[in-house]
Amino acid sequence: MSEKAKNSEEEYYFQCPACKKGKISIKKTTYDLPDKDKMLIIKFECDKCNFSNNDIIPLTTNFKPGIISLKVTNEEDLKSKIYRSPIGKLEIPELELVAEPGPNADFYYTNVEGILLRFENAVSIYRKNLMKDDAQINEIEDILNNIQKAISGEYKFTLKITDTGGGSYIIPQDESKYSFKAIDTKKLNRI
Repeated sequence: MSEKAKNSEEEYYFQCPACKKGKISIKKTTYDLPDKDKMLIIKFECDKCNFSNNDIIPLTTNFKPGIISLKVTNEEDLKSKIYRSPIGKLEIPELELVAEPGPNADFYYTNVEGILLRFENAVSIYRKNLMKDDAQINEIEDILNNIQKAISGEYKFTLKITDTGGGSYIIPQDESKYSFKAIDTKKLNRI
């Protein structure tokens, strides 16, 4: 955490709604991102029952609707920062992975490796719920193996975010692997 972020941190307390015994601490911190945007991170944590939650709120963004792409070809690219707004559709076409925005979607800030770990967790849960003789098992196992390769930088792929509201963005480790294609929202509204 930067010195500036530490200086902007505030802390509040209230009774835990989950266990009714603990005290929830709320830490509010403002971060300055490398692209000059600002982000507010609010962390809720109970000292008794381990309840915790994080909210990430952008304080500034570019708000340009578009399709953002990042070619990931090595381990260094996994460190590229990803900010996905609640209406951003995230996908990795080579692995046939898609995270559609839903009514309960929220903002999240992570890196490419964090996105892969989220997908790995979701695919693993899906795999565990399949019957032993399900025809999809081999295909799901291949996807999980390829996700593992991607996490170690051994599988090349493209990470895409389609955001019609424009709140999502990528801070790439290597600018040459990044692309942005604007979406004409006037055309979207006519559909």
